[in-house]
Order: sequence, then C-alpha cells, then structure tokens
Amino acid sequence: MIVAMIGKLRLTNSLTRKKEVFEPIEAPNVGMYVCGPTVYSDVHLGNVRTFLSFDVINRYLKFLGYKVRYVRNITDVGHLLDSGEDKISKKALLDQLEPMEIVQKYTNDFHEVMATFNALPPDIEPSAIGHLMEQIEMIEVLIDRGFAYVSNGSVYFDIDKYNETQEYGKLSGRKIEDLINQTRFLDGQEDKRNPLDFALWKNASPEHIMRWKTKWGEGFPGWHLECSVMSTKYLGSQFDIHGGGMDLKFPHHDCEIAQCVGVSDQMPAKYWLHTNMLTVNGQKMSKSLGNSFLPGQLISGDHELLDRGYSPMSIRFFMLQSHYASTLDFSNEALNAAVKGYTKLANGIRILKELEYPEAQLQTLNANQGAQIHKMCDDCHHAMNDDFNTALTIGHIFNLLKKVNSFHSGQIDLSEIDLETFLRMKETLLTFTEDILGIRPETNLNGENLLNILLQDYAQAKIAKDYQRVDYLRSRLKEEGITIKDMKDAVGWAYSEQ
Repeated sequence: MIVAMIGKLRLTNSLTRKKEVFEPIEAPNVGMYVCGPTVYSDVHLGNVRTFLSFDVINRYLKFLGYKVRYVRNITDVGHLLDSGEDKISKKALLDQLEPMEIVQKYTNDFHEVMATFNALPPDIEPSAIGHLMEQIEMIEVLIDRGFAYVSNGSVYFDIDKYNETQEYGKLSGRKIEDLINQTRFLDGQEDKRNPLDFALWKNASPEHIMRWKTKWGEGFPGWHLECSVMSTKYLGSQFDIHGGGMDLKFPHHDCEIAQCVGVSDQMPAKYWLHTNMLTVNGQKMSKSLGNSFLPGQLISGDHELLDRGYSPMSIRFFMLQSHYASTLDFSNEALNAAVKGYTKLANGIRILKELEYPEAQLQTLNANQGAQIHKMCDDCHHAMNDDFNTALTIGHIFNLLKKVNSFHSGQIDLSEIDLETFLRMKETLLTFTEDILGIRPETNLNGENLLNILLQDYAQAKIAKDYQRVDYLRSRLKEEGITIKDMKDAVGWAYSEQ
C-alpha cells in the first residue's frame, strides 16, 4: 500500500526533457533497470556515484510503499573497443587468464565496493553471458521484422529502415545527418549499409576468445543488445524507470530504444534518468588527464591529488550533497567539508537515539515550536519528491538536527512539543538519514586498542592496590567474553568460555 504522500513525486525524464509526475505503469509495482558495470577493470568513481544515486531512488520508492523490482546487469561480454576487440577478452589475454576468471574477480570487487558504501544489492542481477539464447532470439526477431541484416557473419541493426517510421537518437537528441558527418572509419564499416548501423552480433576474428556458434557464424553479441534483452525479460516490454550515467545516453540507450521498438513497437521505459559526470578541481575526471582515482584510493588517501583518506560514509555523504543530475566536483576542500558535515550528522543521530520524551512531564506547549518541526519534516518529503533531491533533503535534515541539539542541551525544553511531534521528528530523521539516504554511523574505534587501554588501567589498579577497581574490570571484561591473565611481567588476556 502506498503511503500518504506529502506532495507528488516528480522526476526529470531525459526522454521528454521535462519534470514529470511519477505515475507507475502498474502501481504499486515499479520496474527499474539500471545499466551495470562492465567487469574487466576496477570499479571507477563514476560507477559508484551512479549506483549510489539509484540506490537512494530504490530506497525512497520502497519507503513510499512501492513494490520495486530493481534490476542491474553485469556486462561480462560484448563491450567493444574501437578496434572491435572485446574488453574482457583483451584483459584475459594480457593477464593470461580465462575470461571468466576476469569476470569473477571484478564482479566480486564490484560487490565489495558497493557494500563498503552501504548500497543495497539489486533484486535481480543478470549477466550478459547468462542470456545469450535470449539475445540470439531477439536478433532473429529483428531480422524477421526487417530491422536487421546479416553481413559477413555479423548482424547489424538497420538504422535507415528504423527511421522510416521511428526516430533514432530521440533520447540524446542527436540528428542522423550530424552523426554521419562525425562517424570515424572503424574496422568492419565496409560490412554495413550505413556507417551508423550498430552490431547486434559480431563475427569473431580467429584470435577472439569469447565466441559462440550461431547460424550466422561464430561470434559474440553486441554491447547494446544485452540490456534490451535483460530489462524486458525481467520487467516486461514496458517498464517504469531506466537509468545509468549520462555517457550512456548515446549510443547505448538510443540503441536500446531502437532494438526494443524494433521488436515490440513499444518504448521500453517510461522514464529515463541519468547521473551526471565527475570533475576534479573543476576539470573532467579522466585517466588520460591523470586526475582520476579509484574508490580504494579515495578511502586510503593513496593518491597524489588527495591530502588524506576519507571514510566510506563521509564519501557517500559527499556524493549525496549534490543532485544526481548535477556535476559532482571532487576537491580536498569539498571532501574535508563533507567529513565535518557527516560527523555533525552522525553525532546528531547518536544524540537523537539517546533522547527520550519524559513520561511524566508538565507540558507548556509552544505551538510555534511544534509547527516548525512539522514543517521541517514535511520539507524532507518535498525535497525527495523533487526529483530525488538529496542535496536539499540533507539541508532539511540539518535543520531538524539543530532542534535535536537544542533539546539535548536544554536550550529548548521538550515540554514545548507534544509526544506526537517528538516521535515524528525522531522517525523522520532516522528514516531519511539511515533508511533512505543510507547514511549510517561509522566509527574508527579499534577494539584491540580499547582492550589494551583497559588492560593498562587494570595493571595500574593492581600496582595501586585498588582491588575494587581490579575486580570491577575483571568482572566487566568477563561479561564481554574476555578473561584477564595475570602474568609475571605483564597483563594478558584470553577468550573466555561463553
């Protein structure tokens, strides 16, 4: 059941370039497909930003009561380089490994990175190789319907045929004439009727590792095909949200649309959402410019552009301080400011969890205080309803935290608000911070260091013959599963029986 919404959820649809009221095709069910990573290298920060953004979208839709089926694919074949090589095959040759070893290694790494940043896993995570039969079947339908043709063992999508009734490039706004003028001559172009025609199936060269036999010859699927197949298989020919980075608008998403329309005459997704690019000190983040760093480097600080390392939750907080469709600029100044902001948030949430409404309290209600708190709670909803505006939401959360700190310090007495207002303030803050934004408290506390501090305290208490303190520390540590060992020249410890 959908919760009573405070206002309407609106999102910016890349297809129409307008902000639209979100109306699922079959509420309360919502289908969302996000283009996942190509698992041939380390996860880059652009991936992290995109998937954290859609993690929040997924969380918020579920908070509203929608039954979300979130599908995010794994590209383990078919992501071509300009040379026509498959990126995974190339990596396998360089490292002298089986392609699926490469796939497994980087899939595991991807999952670990996303877990580090507290991203929920998708409901379904299909892989391209696991859906080869469905890809072949879609190609056959496109050939039968006249939207694809076979050429020298490869199969290409026929852009000219498609444009007789449709508009290729509708999502990105690209014009056919401009695209043709910008097209470079690449290997295999002579097999195409139109230089814009894209590969549905590529004939494999003799040295190509990943290859499968079909009636067209031995080869492998094109990159764009897998998402059309997997999105429609698990979400139907028409579903609600399709997402990814803005770099996928063209050609990937335009090609997806063409393939799906070519098969079913239906636009696959109702709403298209795209995250924006990353910059570093105002310059586009790029390997070629030497200003890109990996998530692990951002956490450790092991990069010449970083002054220090940053915790995963402070990084998540930093990324959510910008709207997903806006450019996100990395700088040490911005990251350090995010650390301060996250620390204030974490401390505020800690205080909030400890704050209790007194049972026996003589109320001196202040209508203005209560109205302010209810408006701040409403503002959190309005901000998320405004195209999932996490930046604005965080601002409203901090406004609420100021009230919490004022109650905690005694600057404002809790008697000025009623229990209902107090509970709403508490629920709103915890829900929006931990459940929707996915920002959880983290600590750098080292358990072993803390234990050593207590053991030193124990040793000093023995020297001072403070046996009451000695017995207390021994007893408390035993409750925690630790037995203190008095040795000749030191104090040690061991696990105790539970």
